[in-house]
Amino acid sequence: MQDATLVERIRRKFKSLRPRMNERLRRQWAAAEAKALGWGGISAVVAATGLSHNTVDRGIEELARRSRRGSTDRIRRKGGGRKAITESDPSILRALEDLVEPTSRGDPQSPLRWTCKSTRRLTEQLRRQGHRVGARTVARLLIEAGFSLQSNRKTKEGRGHPDRDAQFQHINARVLAFQRRGQPVISVDTKKKELVGNFKNSGREWRPAGQPLEVEVHDFIDRTKGRAIPYGVFDLTNNQGWVSVGTDHDTAFFAARAIARWWQKMGRRRFAKARQLLITADGGGSNGSRCRLWKVALQQLADRIGLDLSVCHFPPGTSKWNKIEHRLFCHITQNWRGKPLVSHQVIVNLIAKTTTHTGLRIRAELDTQNYPTGIKVSDEQLAQVRIKKHQFHGDWNYEIRPN
Repeated sequence: MQDATLVERIRRKFKSLRPRMNERLRRQWAAAEAKALGWGGISAVVAATGLSHNTVDRGIEELARRSRRGSTDRIRRKGGGRKAITESDPSILRALEDLVEPTSRGDPQSPLRWTCKSTRRLTEQLRRQGHRVGARTVARLLIEAGFSLQSNRKTKEGRGHPDRDAQFQHINARVLAFQRRGQPVISVDTKKKELVGNFKNSGREWRPAGQPLEVEVHDFIDRTKGRAIPYGVFDLTNNQGWVSVGTDHDTAFFAARAIARWWQKMGRRRFAKARQLLITADGGGSNGSRCRLWKVALQQLADRIGLDLSVCHFPPGTSKWNKIEHRLFCHITQNWRGKPLVSHQVIVNLIAKTTTHTGLRIRAELDTQNYPTGIKVSDEQLAQVRIKKHQFHGDWNYEIRPN
Protein backbone atom coordinates (compact mmCIF):
# COMPACT_ATOMS: atom_id res chain seq x y z
CA MET A 1 0.00 0.00 0.00
CA GLN A 2 2.84 2.30 0.86
CA ASP A 3 4.54 1.60 -2.51
CA ALA A 4 1.30 2.31 -4.38
CA THR A 5 0.95 5.62 -2.56
CA LEU A 6 4.55 6.52 -3.44
CA VAL A 7 4.02 5.67 -7.10
CA GLU A 8 0.83 7.74 -7.22
CA ARG A 9 2.59 10.72 -5.67
CA ILE A 10 5.41 10.54 -8.25
CA ARG A 11 2.81 10.16 -11.04
CA ARG A 12 0.97 13.34 -10.00
CA LYS A 13 4.22 15.30 -9.79
CA PHE A 14 5.35 14.06 -13.20
CA LYS A 15 1.99 14.86 -14.77
CA SER A 16 2.14 18.50 -13.63
CA LEU A 17 5.77 18.99 -14.71
CA ARG A 18 5.77 17.05 -18.00
CA PRO A 19 4.39 19.86 -20.26
CA ARG A 20 7.23 22.16 -19.11
CA MET A 21 10.07 19.68 -19.68
CA ASN A 22 11.87 18.57 -22.81
CA GLU A 23 13.12 14.98 -23.25
CA ARG A 24 16.46 15.53 -21.57
CA LEU A 25 14.95 17.37 -18.65
CA ARG A 26 12.35 14.60 -18.19
CA ARG A 27 14.94 11.84 -17.93
CA GLN A 28 17.19 13.90 -15.66
CA TRP A 29 14.23 14.74 -13.42
CA ALA A 30 13.32 11.02 -13.29
CA ALA A 31 16.92 10.18 -12.44
CA ALA A 32 16.98 12.75 -9.63
CA GLU A 33 13.74 11.37 -8.18
CA ALA A 34 15.06 7.79 -8.36
CA LYS A 35 18.31 8.73 -6.63
CA ALA A 36 16.42 10.59 -3.92
CA LEU A 37 14.26 7.51 -3.19
CA GLY A 38 17.28 5.19 -2.84
CA TRP A 39 16.85 1.40 -3.17
CA GLY A 40 13.89 0.60 -5.45
CA GLY A 41 13.66 4.18 -6.64
CA ILE A 42 14.22 3.41 -10.34
CA SER A 43 11.41 0.85 -10.37
CA ALA A 44 9.01 3.24 -8.63
CA VAL A 45 9.81 6.08 -11.07
CA VAL A 46 9.46 3.75 -14.08
CA ALA A 47 6.07 2.55 -12.84
CA ALA A 48 4.87 6.12 -12.21
CA THR A 49 6.13 7.83 -15.38
CA GLY A 50 6.12 5.11 -17.99
CA LEU A 51 9.74 5.85 -18.87
CA SER A 52 12.01 2.88 -19.55
CA HIS A 53 14.79 1.70 -17.23
CA ASN A 54 17.33 2.65 -19.93
CA THR A 55 16.00 6.20 -20.03
CA VAL A 56 16.29 6.62 -16.27
CA ASP A 57 19.79 5.05 -16.29
CA ARG A 58 20.85 7.48 -19.01
CA GLY A 59 19.57 10.36 -16.94
CA ILE A 60 21.62 9.18 -13.95
CA GLU A 61 24.76 9.06 -16.13
CA GLU A 62 24.10 12.59 -17.42
CA LEU A 63 23.68 13.93 -13.88
CA ALA A 64 26.91 12.27 -12.82
CA ARG A 65 28.72 13.73 -15.86
CA ARG A 66 27.35 17.16 -15.18
CA SER A 67 28.42 16.91 -11.57
CA ARG A 68 32.00 16.10 -12.63
CA ARG A 69 32.12 18.94 -15.21
CA GLY A 70 30.44 21.56 -13.03
CA SER A 71 26.97 23.06 -13.51
CA THR A 72 26.02 24.96 -16.66
CA ASP A 73 22.82 26.70 -17.66
CA ARG A 74 23.33 26.14 -21.37
CA ILE A 75 20.72 24.01 -23.17
CA ARG A 76 21.76 24.57 -26.74
CA ARG A 77 25.11 23.65 -28.17
CA LYS A 78 27.59 26.52 -28.05
CA GLY A 79 26.99 28.74 -31.03
CA GLY A 80 23.41 27.56 -31.48
CA GLY A 81 20.31 29.75 -31.66
CA ARG A 82 19.49 32.88 -33.61
CA LYS A 83 22.27 35.39 -34.12
CA ALA A 84 22.01 38.79 -32.43
CA ILE A 85 20.67 41.41 -34.82
CA THR A 86 23.84 43.47 -34.39
CA GLU A 87 25.78 40.49 -35.80
CA SER A 88 23.45 39.70 -38.70
CA ASP A 89 22.92 43.44 -39.44
CA PRO A 90 25.98 45.37 -38.16
CA SER A 91 24.80 48.70 -39.59
CA ILE A 92 21.47 48.81 -37.74
CA LEU A 93 22.82 50.44 -34.56
CA ARG A 94 24.42 53.31 -36.48
CA ALA A 95 21.21 53.77 -38.51
CA LEU A 96 19.16 53.87 -35.32
CA GLU A 97 21.43 56.43 -33.64
CA ASP A 98 21.28 58.62 -36.76
CA LEU A 99 17.49 58.65 -36.52
CA VAL A 100 17.38 59.44 -32.79
CA GLU A 101 19.99 62.22 -32.83
CA PRO A 102 20.01 63.71 -36.34
CA THR A 103 21.38 67.10 -35.27
CA SER A 104 24.38 65.65 -33.42
CA ARG A 105 25.09 63.42 -36.44
CA GLY A 106 25.09 66.40 -38.78
CA ASP A 107 22.09 65.16 -40.74
CA PRO A 108 19.62 68.03 -41.25
CA GLN A 109 17.66 65.94 -43.79
CA SER A 110 16.87 63.11 -41.37
CA PRO A 111 13.36 61.75 -42.08
CA LEU A 112 12.44 61.97 -38.37
CA ARG A 113 13.90 65.40 -37.69
CA TRP A 114 10.48 67.03 -37.34
CA THR A 115 8.46 64.17 -35.83
CA CYS A 116 8.14 62.48 -32.43
CA LYS A 117 10.76 59.75 -32.26
CA SER A 118 8.58 56.98 -30.84
CA THR A 119 9.59 53.32 -30.97
CA ARG A 120 6.93 52.72 -33.63
CA ARG A 121 8.20 55.50 -35.92
CA LEU A 122 11.80 54.43 -35.50
CA THR A 123 10.88 50.85 -36.40
CA GLU A 124 8.96 51.95 -39.49
CA GLN A 125 11.86 54.08 -40.72
CA LEU A 126 14.43 51.31 -40.14
CA ARG A 127 12.28 48.90 -42.13
CA ARG A 128 12.09 51.41 -44.99
CA GLN A 129 15.88 51.42 -44.97
CA GLY A 130 15.93 47.63 -45.35
CA HIS A 131 16.52 46.55 -41.75
CA ARG A 132 14.39 43.61 -40.59
CA VAL A 133 13.57 44.59 -37.02
CA GLY A 134 10.63 44.78 -34.61
CA ALA A 135 9.60 47.43 -32.10
CA ARG A 136 10.75 45.43 -29.06
CA THR A 137 14.19 44.93 -30.57
CA VAL A 138 14.41 48.65 -31.32
CA ALA A 139 13.54 49.45 -27.69
CA ARG A 140 16.19 46.99 -26.46
CA LEU A 141 18.85 48.44 -28.80
CA LEU A 142 18.05 51.97 -27.61
CA ILE A 143 18.46 50.98 -23.95
CA GLU A 144 21.72 49.14 -24.68
CA ALA A 145 23.00 52.23 -26.53
CA GLY A 146 22.33 54.43 -23.48
CA PHE A 147 19.05 56.07 -24.57
CA SER A 148 15.93 56.39 -22.41
CA LEU A 149 12.50 58.03 -22.57
CA GLN A 150 12.90 61.59 -21.32
CA SER A 151 10.88 64.77 -21.18
CA ASN A 152 12.07 68.37 -21.47
CA ARG A 153 13.76 69.92 -18.49
CA LYS A 154 13.60 73.61 -17.66
CA THR A 155 17.23 74.47 -16.97
CA LYS A 156 18.22 77.16 -19.49
CA GLU A 157 17.48 80.53 -17.94
CA GLY A 158 18.69 82.71 -20.76
CA ARG A 159 21.51 85.15 -20.64
CA GLY A 160 23.00 85.54 -17.18
CA HIS A 161 23.46 89.03 -15.77
CA PRO A 162 27.12 89.82 -14.92
CA ASP A 163 26.08 90.73 -11.34
CA ARG A 164 23.90 87.67 -10.89
CA ASP A 165 26.09 85.89 -8.31
CA ALA A 166 26.81 89.13 -6.48
CA GLN A 167 23.07 89.82 -6.17
CA PHE A 168 22.46 86.34 -4.79
CA GLN A 169 25.18 86.94 -2.20
CA HIS A 170 23.64 90.32 -1.35
CA ILE A 171 20.18 88.76 -0.89
CA ASN A 172 21.58 85.95 1.26
CA ALA A 173 23.47 88.39 3.48
CA ARG A 174 20.37 90.56 3.95
CA VAL A 175 18.18 87.56 4.80
CA LEU A 176 20.63 86.28 7.43
CA ALA A 177 21.02 89.74 8.93
CA PHE A 178 17.27 90.22 9.27
CA GLN A 179 16.78 86.76 10.76
CA ARG A 180 19.55 87.33 13.32
CA ARG A 181 17.76 90.49 14.47
CA GLY A 182 14.40 88.69 14.65
CA GLN A 183 12.92 90.70 11.78
CA PRO A 184 10.51 89.05 9.28
CA VAL A 185 11.70 87.85 5.87
CA ILE A 186 9.23 86.85 3.19
CA SER A 187 9.40 85.53 -0.37
CA VAL A 188 6.55 86.61 -2.66
CA ASP A 189 5.31 85.68 -6.12
CA THR A 190 2.23 84.94 -8.21
CA LYS A 191 1.53 81.28 -8.89
CA LYS A 192 0.33 80.20 -12.32
CA LYS A 193 -3.21 81.39 -13.04
CA GLU A 194 -5.73 78.51 -13.02
CA LEU A 195 -8.96 78.03 -14.94
CA VAL A 196 -11.90 77.57 -12.58
CA GLY A 197 -14.34 74.83 -13.58
CA ASN A 198 -14.61 71.12 -14.25
CA PHE A 199 -11.41 71.00 -16.30
CA LYS A 200 -8.60 68.46 -16.45
CA ASN A 201 -5.89 69.01 -13.86
CA SER A 202 -2.56 67.29 -14.45
CA GLY A 203 -1.47 64.48 -12.15
CA ARG A 204 -2.99 61.26 -10.84
CA GLU A 205 -4.51 60.09 -7.56
CA TRP A 206 -5.86 56.77 -6.29
CA ARG A 207 -9.46 56.00 -7.27
CA PRO A 208 -11.55 52.84 -7.74
CA ALA A 209 -10.38 51.04 -10.88
CA GLY A 210 -12.21 52.13 -14.02
CA GLN A 211 -13.83 55.14 -12.35
CA PRO A 212 -11.83 58.26 -13.32
CA LEU A 213 -13.27 61.69 -12.67
CA GLU A 214 -14.98 62.92 -15.83
CA VAL A 215 -14.07 66.48 -16.88
CA GLU A 216 -14.71 68.78 -19.82
CA VAL A 217 -13.09 67.81 -23.14
CA HIS A 218 -12.07 71.40 -24.01
CA ASP A 219 -10.43 73.87 -21.64
CA PHE A 220 -12.40 76.95 -22.67
CA ILE A 221 -12.70 79.56 -19.94
CA ASP A 222 -16.01 79.60 -18.10
CA ARG A 223 -17.01 83.28 -18.11
CA THR A 224 -19.16 82.83 -15.01
CA LYS A 225 -16.23 81.44 -12.98
CA GLY A 226 -13.20 82.99 -14.67
CA ARG A 227 -9.70 82.30 -13.38
CA ALA A 228 -8.01 82.01 -10.02
CA ILE A 229 -4.90 84.08 -9.34
CA PRO A 230 -2.97 82.73 -6.32
CA TYR A 231 -0.50 85.25 -4.88
CA GLY A 232 1.76 83.71 -2.24
CA VAL A 233 3.67 85.07 0.74
CA PHE A 234 6.17 82.65 2.28
CA ASP A 235 7.68 83.24 5.74
CA LEU A 236 11.25 81.89 5.37
CA THR A 237 11.90 81.80 9.11
CA ASN A 238 8.79 79.91 10.26
CA ASN A 239 8.07 77.80 7.15
CA GLN A 240 4.57 79.23 6.89
CA GLY A 241 2.69 80.61 3.93
CA TRP A 242 -0.22 82.80 3.00
CA VAL A 243 -2.03 82.69 -0.35
CA SER A 244 -4.56 85.26 -1.53
CA VAL A 245 -6.66 83.78 -4.34
CA GLY A 246 -7.68 86.68 -6.56
CA THR A 247 -10.56 86.72 -9.01
CA ASP A 248 -9.77 89.88 -11.02
CA HIS A 249 -6.27 90.89 -12.19
CA ASP A 250 -2.71 90.36 -11.01
CA THR A 251 -1.60 93.92 -10.30
CA ALA A 252 0.83 95.57 -7.91
CA PHE A 253 -2.04 96.61 -5.62
CA PHE A 254 -3.26 93.00 -5.52
CA ALA A 255 0.25 91.86 -4.54
CA ALA A 256 0.62 94.55 -1.85
CA ARG A 257 -2.81 93.73 -0.42
CA ALA A 258 -1.83 90.04 -0.19
CA ILE A 259 1.25 91.01 1.84
CA ALA A 260 -0.88 93.24 4.06
CA ARG A 261 -3.33 90.40 4.71
CA TRP A 262 -0.46 88.06 5.58
CA TRP A 263 0.84 90.61 8.07
CA GLN A 264 -2.55 91.13 9.69
CA LYS A 265 -3.52 87.43 9.87
CA MET A 266 -0.13 85.75 10.49
CA GLY A 267 2.95 87.95 10.55
CA ARG A 268 2.01 90.42 13.27
CA ARG A 269 1.67 87.67 15.90
CA ARG A 270 4.90 85.99 14.92
CA PHE A 271 6.91 89.21 14.84
CA ALA A 272 5.33 91.40 17.50
CA LYS A 273 8.48 93.53 17.88
CA ALA A 274 9.22 93.90 14.18
CA ARG A 275 10.26 97.27 12.81
CA GLN A 276 11.37 96.17 9.34
CA LEU A 277 10.18 93.68 6.73
CA LEU A 278 12.44 92.17 4.06
CA ILE A 279 10.67 91.21 0.82
CA THR A 280 12.43 89.04 -1.76
CA ALA A 281 10.69 89.06 -5.13
CA ASP A 282 11.17 88.27 -8.81
CA GLY A 283 12.38 90.94 -11.18
CA GLY A 284 9.19 90.99 -13.26
CA GLY A 285 5.42 90.68 -13.02
CA SER A 286 3.16 92.61 -10.67
CA ASN A 287 6.06 92.94 -8.19
CA GLY A 288 8.74 93.73 -10.79
CA SER A 289 11.75 95.89 -10.08
CA ARG A 290 10.87 98.33 -12.89
CA CYS A 291 7.16 98.54 -12.08
CA ARG A 292 6.32 102.05 -10.85
CA LEU A 293 2.93 100.94 -9.54
CA TRP A 294 4.66 98.34 -7.33
CA LYS A 295 6.61 101.07 -5.55
CA VAL A 296 3.49 103.21 -5.07
CA ALA A 297 1.65 100.16 -3.70
CA LEU A 298 4.57 99.43 -1.34
CA GLN A 299 4.42 103.01 0.00
CA GLN A 300 0.75 102.52 0.83
CA LEU A 301 1.61 99.15 2.42
CA ALA A 302 4.37 100.70 4.56
CA ASP A 303 1.99 103.44 5.70
CA ARG A 304 -0.66 100.84 6.51
CA ILE A 305 1.42 98.40 8.57
CA GLY A 306 3.98 100.91 9.90
CA LEU A 307 7.12 98.96 8.92
CA ASP A 308 10.22 99.91 6.96
CA LEU A 309 10.08 97.76 3.82
CA SER A 310 13.37 96.46 2.45
CA VAL A 311 13.06 94.92 -1.03
CA CYS A 312 15.52 92.69 -2.90
CA HIS A 313 14.74 91.49 -6.43
CA PHE A 314 16.21 88.40 -8.04
CA PRO A 315 18.33 89.02 -11.16
CA PRO A 316 16.69 88.58 -14.59
CA GLY A 317 16.07 84.98 -15.60
CA THR A 318 16.38 83.49 -12.10
CA SER A 319 12.76 83.35 -10.95
CA LYS A 320 13.00 79.61 -10.20
CA TRP A 321 15.50 80.40 -7.43
CA ASN A 322 12.83 82.26 -5.49
CA LYS A 323 12.25 80.31 -2.25
CA ILE A 324 8.48 80.39 -2.60
CA GLU A 325 8.68 78.34 -5.79
CA HIS A 326 10.20 75.20 -4.26
CA ARG A 327 9.05 75.56 -0.67
CA LEU A 328 5.41 76.53 -1.15
CA PHE A 329 4.04 76.48 -4.70
CA CYS A 330 5.41 73.04 -5.62
CA HIS A 331 3.64 71.46 -2.60
CA ILE A 332 0.34 73.14 -3.51
CA THR A 333 0.57 71.73 -7.03
CA GLN A 334 1.34 68.29 -5.63
CA ASN A 335 -1.60 68.44 -3.21
CA TRP A 336 -4.24 69.25 -5.83
CA ARG A 337 -2.89 67.01 -8.59
CA GLY A 338 -5.62 65.17 -10.46
CA LYS A 339 -8.40 67.23 -8.85
CA PRO A 340 -10.57 69.49 -11.03
CA LEU A 341 -10.54 73.04 -9.64
CA VAL A 342 -14.30 73.42 -9.92
CA SER A 343 -14.67 76.60 -7.83
CA HIS A 344 -12.67 79.32 -6.12
CA GLN A 345 -13.59 77.88 -2.73
CA VAL A 346 -12.28 74.45 -3.74
CA ILE A 347 -8.98 76.09 -4.70
CA VAL A 348 -8.79 77.92 -1.38
CA ASN A 349 -9.52 74.71 0.56
CA LEU A 350 -6.94 72.66 -1.36
CA ILE A 351 -4.28 75.31 -0.78
CA ALA A 352 -5.09 75.61 2.93
CA LYS A 353 -4.90 71.81 3.41
CA THR A 354 -1.38 71.58 1.95
CA THR A 355 1.17 70.34 4.48
CA THR A 356 4.60 68.70 4.46
CA HIS A 357 6.61 66.48 6.78
CA THR A 358 8.89 69.45 7.48
CA GLY A 359 6.02 71.37 9.08
CA LEU A 360 4.77 73.65 6.29
CA ARG A 361 1.48 75.34 7.16
CA ILE A 362 -0.56 77.53 4.82
CA ARG A 363 -3.52 79.85 5.21
CA ALA A 364 -5.55 80.91 2.19
CA GLU A 365 -8.40 83.32 1.56
CA LEU A 366 -10.38 84.51 -1.41
CA ASP A 367 -9.83 88.10 -2.58
CA THR A 368 -12.82 89.24 -4.64
CA GLN A 369 -11.78 92.89 -4.84
CA ASN A 370 -11.41 94.49 -8.28
CA TYR A 371 -7.92 95.54 -9.37
CA PRO A 372 -8.08 97.63 -12.57
CA THR A 373 -5.21 97.45 -15.04
CA GLY A 374 -3.59 100.17 -17.10
CA ILE A 375 -2.97 102.57 -14.18
CA LYS A 376 -0.24 105.06 -15.05
CA VAL A 377 2.09 106.44 -12.38
CA SER A 378 3.31 109.96 -13.02
CA ASP A 379 6.71 111.31 -12.05
CA GLU A 380 5.03 113.39 -9.34
CA GLN A 381 3.39 110.33 -7.82
CA LEU A 382 6.64 108.39 -7.93
CA ALA A 383 8.48 111.28 -6.28
CA GLN A 384 6.19 110.99 -3.26
CA VAL A 385 7.45 107.47 -2.56
CA ARG A 386 9.99 107.56 0.31
CA ILE A 387 12.45 105.27 -1.42
CA LYS A 388 16.10 104.87 -0.55
CA LYS A 389 18.17 102.91 -3.04
CA HIS A 390 21.10 100.76 -1.95
CA GLN A 391 24.56 101.50 -3.26
CA PHE A 392 24.72 98.07 -4.90
CA HIS A 393 22.17 97.86 -7.70
CA GLY A 394 19.67 100.37 -6.40
CA ASP A 395 17.27 99.24 -9.13
CA TRP A 396 17.12 95.78 -7.44
CA ASN A 397 17.68 96.71 -3.80
CA TYR A 398 15.91 99.55 -2.01
CA GLU A 399 13.97 100.53 1.09
CA ILE A 400 10.61 102.28 1.44
CA ARG A 401 9.75 103.96 4.69
CA PRO A 402 6.27 104.84 5.99
CA ASN A 403 5.15 108.45 6.08
